[in-house]
Amino acid sequence: MTTTTADLVPRDVLFGNPEKAQGRISPDGKRLSYLAPVDGVLNVFVGAVDGDEFTPVTDDRDRGILTYAWAHDDRHLLYLQDKGGDENWRLYSVDLDTGTVGDLTPFDNVQAQIVRLSKRHPNAGLIALNKDNEQLHDVYRLDFTTGALEKVVENPGFIQWMADDDLNVRTALAPAAGGSFTLMHRAVGEEAWKPLIEFGADDAPTTQPVMGFTADGGSAYIVSSQDANTGRLLRVDLATGVEEVLAEDPQYDVASVVLHPDTRALQMVTFERDRLEHEVIDVAVADDVAGLRQLHSGDFVLASRDRDDRTWLVAFTADDGPVAFFAWDRETKSGRLLFTHRPSLEQYVLAKVEPFSYTARDGLVIHGYLTFPPGVDRTALPTVLNVHGGPWARDSWGFNPESQWFANRGYLAVQVNYRGSTGFGKQFLNAGDREWGGKMHDDLLDAVDWVVEHGYADREKVAIYGASYGGYAALA
Repeated sequence: MTTTTADLVPRDVLFGNPEKAQGRISPDGKRLSYLAPVDGVLNVFVGAVDGDEFTPVTDDRDRGILTYAWAHDDRHLLYLQDKGGDENWRLYSVDLDTGTVGDLTPFDNVQAQIVRLSKRHPNAGLIALNKDNEQLHDVYRLDFTTGALEKVVENPGFIQWMADDDLNVRTALAPAAGGSFTLMHRAVGEEAWKPLIEFGADDAPTTQPVMGFTADGGSAYIVSSQDANTGRLLRVDLATGVEEVLAEDPQYDVASVVLHPDTRALQMVTFERDRLEHEVIDVAVADDVAGLRQLHSGDFVLASRDRDDRTWLVAFTADDGPVAFFAWDRETKSGRLLFTHRPSLEQYVLAKVEPFSYTARDGLVIHGYLTFPPGVDRTALPTVLNVHGGPWARDSWGFNPESQWFANRGYLAVQVNYRGSTGFGKQFLNAGDREWGGKMHDDLLDAVDWVVEHGYADREKVAIYGASYGGYAALA
């Protein structure tokens, strides 16, 4: 082990439950919510957005709550929970006026999914249940106040429903053999589904249908790599199928989009290159994005926004510190720190995460990240090659507890987005086909060669570590 000048960070500080996570602002902008542990179990806390007192509104004592959402009535919080990991998720509602928690889907061996919540219908939402056929999820309209369920779409064999702001189910995916699928659609008031776009297996992993609809429901925003190498943002006319390219990058897929909450106009497109990079489309948010870039040195995402679009809740990810949640006032163009997700980290010296790239033995350019132990020479370090899972995933810049753990103990942590990783276009992703233990593994070995040749790593002290596909690679 190499001695560093940094104090050892306890493992539970790095890997235990966050002290606060998943900040959300209520639709009326008056309350703030987040996940925090109660006796070691994550629950939802709520308090005034400008206050200091927050109380738990849920009482989960088992697996903890993983995700939740505000209903647009400002009264109900919704969350999903299963039993013992059976993945038969039930949808629960917390009435913030009375404090009662209700099971909205009290059905055995049934899985609930949230399809759509809309500010136009604050007291209702769309959910999917496999209640009548365990293999297929039908769509139901759910009244949050009464709990009444009404089936609105019988599933003919589709997956991944999408609905518009008026809670009309407009599109779905029809899977086909070999990994391909067809985007199906129907007009409001019609029963028949019609094929809109067919996506082959090569395009399926770099396609995200549907990101949203225009305000009139006539067009859909879709990320697709058809007729291109990377996932491009398209606006597709649902009646004619005519496509308009709104944003693209020759090397990177579109990672996410931000739409105006009312007009549904495109406001911002994000590409994940070495770091998140936001491209402003709507000049109305240009000053906000510029101000956020000055507020914090990390990469930000818009976590939630209030009904009037005056207050944004923004999460900043840093490489050498915890995730920071800010309230951004769009009128004053100022931000206020609300909390960080692991404040205990702030007393320790954490490592910086540095992007790097190299050329693999067959000429393919590979990108990754290096995390050096702080306070020591970058020479002949013991090294851990930390292989991400998936493999259809990617490593990203930012706080990574495993990399910080290795670096804090004196090791150079190497993360590699080997061929087959997502986000770099379909040619790069499909270059991993049938290459498990082959060229995908060569990419890892070439990364080791690179850090050794640059003098950073000691070849006799290199370990490999990973889970999921990373575990397979560690044993290959």
